[in-house]
Amino acid sequence: MSLSSLSLRMIFTTGCLLLAGGVGGWIAQHAHLPMPYMLGSLFTSGLAVALFQKRALADYAYPMKFRTVFIGLIGVMIGTQVTPEVFALLPELPLTLSMLAVFVVLAQSGNFLIFHKIGGYNRATAFYAGAPGGLMESLVLGEKAGADLRLLTAQQFLRIILVISILPSALSLWIGHPVGSAAGQSIMPSGPVTAGELLVIVLAALAGLFVASKIKLPAGQITGPLLLSAGLTLSGLVDMHLPFWLIAAAQVVVGSSLGVRFTGMTATMLRRSLGLSVLSVSWMLLVGAVFAVVLAAVTDIPFLHLMISYSPGGVTEMSIIALSLAANPALVSLHHVVRILLTVGVMVIAEKRIPLGQPGE
Repeated sequence: MSLSSLSLRMIFTTGCLLLAGGVGGWIAQHAHLPMPYMLGSLFTSGLAVALFQKRALADYAYPMKFRTVFIGLIGVMIGTQVTPEVFALLPELPLTLSMLAVFVVLAQSGNFLIFHKIGGYNRATAFYAGAPGGLMESLVLGEKAGADLRLLTAQQFLRIILVISILPSALSLWIGHPVGSAAGQSIMPSGPVTAGELLVIVLAALAGLFVASKIKLPAGQITGPLLLSAGLTLSGLVDMHLPFWLIAAAQVVVGSSLGVRFTGMTATMLRRSLGLSVLSVSWMLLVGAVFAVVLAAVTDIPFLHLMISYSPGGVTEMSIIALSLAANPALVSLHHVVRILLTVGVMVIAEKRIPLGQPGE
């Protein structure tokens, strides 16, 4: 098969996944489910993998550069939410950010016991599968330490998927109505966006991605555009806002890309990994909730904001949840970037100082 035909096949397949994801999101929205466009597209993409991974999706790889552009757009949206009022919370940040270190240690310790003692994983697989962040770093360091890469990959992606599936539903029950039921529409201006304004948004995303890649920003796909758009917003030079349809499209892209991660997993592996992941995610969300309750009592940051900040999903996914709730997405993104940096630091220290054993141990 020629390179051009492979490219056409990839474009066509991606288009079908996005179309199905959009339909899934629309159905989920009308069913009043939380985070409808992300969860709806995640479901349809996962269903497509279950039905077609040995045929239409054989050897298919989601175009990650395409996904990166939409993550950049989400970063721009978060940056536009940075207002001078955010700086009023600066005195609270040393406490909430430093407590993340305790959260990371507790989360990873509990996860290690779950995966090693209950799941029977070898020490290396259990340790890196239990990392509450740093997905790519956990895969690289875990493989080097002798972890089972298939199980490690399954557990890390299930961590993100379960957090973004469970957290909105739990928050919906707590608040009393579905969260993100309009995919963040409540915080979006109702006016239309002109072609010129849309061009500025796209250019800000691309420029932020470029700068982040050059200076090696942590979680640069989202933090680069976030910082750039925040600077532009605070300067008053540019008034940017993303239309609802663009935020919904970004959620479909993110959700679809997560769903195809199930490719290559057998039913047996998925059942085993899913059961352990439910235990792991429940443990981390419980620990996060305790931290959120305590910190909300001693700071001026609301429980809702802290709960999202201490939930171990991906930076992009948790930022989308924060956007849908108008829950200070810049604050949430900062906490998740720090959580990932702390988790990677713990893994690097463990690689050098903790005997994790060899495969099978």
